[in-house]
Amino acid sequence: MTNEGIPMHEPRPPRDLDMESLKALSHPLRVQLFDMLSVYGPATASGLAERLGESSGATSYHLRQLEKHGFVREIEGHGTTRERWWERVPGGINIGSPASDETPAGRSAAQLIYREFRRSQDRLLNEFVDRGHEELPPEWAEASDLSTVNSNMTAEQLKKFVDAVSKAIDEYVIPYKGQEAPGARAVHIEFNAFPVVDATAQQSEGTP
Repeated sequence: MTNEGIPMHEPRPPRDLDMESLKALSHPLRVQLFDMLSVYGPATASGLAERLGESSGATSYHLRQLEKHGFVREIEGHGTTRERWWERVPGGINIGSPASDETPAGRSAAQLIYREFRRSQDRLLNEFVDRGHEELPPEWAEASDLSTVNSNMTAEQLKKFVDAVSKAIDEYVIPYKGQEAPGARAVHIEFNAFPVVDATAQQSEGTP
């Protein structure tokens, strides 16, 4: 279903990764390939190799491994037998599921994936800060926002806030995924909300 050329994507629950899929993704290059396809859209193994500074043989191998576990897929009818085009399978993934947190192997795999995603997010932010004002039209700088808010919240209050943001993403972001409207370009939206690990929790009222 489309609306004036804008693909209308229905929000879907994220995929909980089982241990086999989690281990399959927990390789630095595989996380990078998955992330590149998420950020920049469909690409060939050679195109991804050039962007990541890897060999096309390495990217081809790891793309096939990702395909086996449902993370990426070949675009049928696009490309040639020697130059296949790949895309990320639509839908979110849940890396830190309760099942993966039950074992040291699951926690280790999830931590590796989180670290690689963090590196990619830092790279995108640094590129915007360093080059955005010179390479992008002024309206993109005006439309962007880099902000941090610190507060004191209970776990329940934080969960309520995260749920509200997730609802806003479903309403205002997901419908535009993949659109080809004039002027549209890849946009990275990052949302972090987490407790400060080394902070002291507030004591209950009446407790010294």
